[in-house]
Amino acid sequence: MRFDFNSAIGLILALAGIVGGHILEGGHVDSLLQVTAFVIVAGGTVGAVMLQTPIRVFWGGIRMLKWIFIPPNYASESLIRQITVWSSAVRKEGLLILDTGVEEIEDPFVRKGMHLLVDGTPPEKMREMLEVDINAFEDFGRQSARVWEAAGGYAPTIGILGAVLGLIHVMENLSNPAKLGGGIAVAFVATIYGVGLANLVFLPIANKLKTLINQQVIWREMLIDGLVAIAQGENPRIIEEKLLGYVV
Repeated sequence: MRFDFNSAIGLILALAGIVGGHILEGGHVDSLLQVTAFVIVAGGTVGAVMLQTPIRVFWGGIRMLKWIFIPPNYASESLIRQITVWSSAVRKEGLLILDTGVEEIEDPFVRKGMHLLVDGTPPEKMREMLEVDINAFEDFGRQSARVWEAAGGYAPTIGILGAVLGLIHVMENLSNPAKLGGGIAVAFVATIYGVGLANLVFLPIANKLKTLINQQVIWREMLIDGLVAIAQGENPRIIEEKLLGYVV
């Protein structure tokens, strides 16, 4: 596992730009900290997303959040080297040489592919079965990423609702000037929270997750091509050159 410093730096830079600009204009950080506004935006957004999303997909999206800073380790170069080693071993010893250690493979997709290869599954049947798994993985992954995309869509609107609620509070207390400041603050800060969370957090997270899912799909497709080539008895060098086409 490697930490993605790019995501951390991007988030810090985005927040620093907004808060720093506010301070440069003579504002105070305290004026951006409104618990009421945060409760309205966060609670409303989460509730709306949960309402539209099946619970399994919702929690899938929450679990995927860690990928933003610690993405899954799918290195194409190491996979190509491993497939080349498998191909060379099969060419010398036969398919059964791969049976040793299959159960120790951690990735269930790789383990399934190796089982199919060792069992002598016809190449096209192997490809068909593994592509079903890829399609299911991609569909669930993209649905989970859309949890954050949906949050990015709802948050600005909830922020506007928070602003309206703040203004209602102001109108109710026109005869009491001491209470006007709090209502106005909630009105403006709720809008900032809604728009800010959507464009600085939720939507970037959704797009980053989609990119990571796409990378994993390509990695799995490369594995399928490698296993099918081994099953077809292709030369290890040819297999390696073919798979290197995936590496950009």
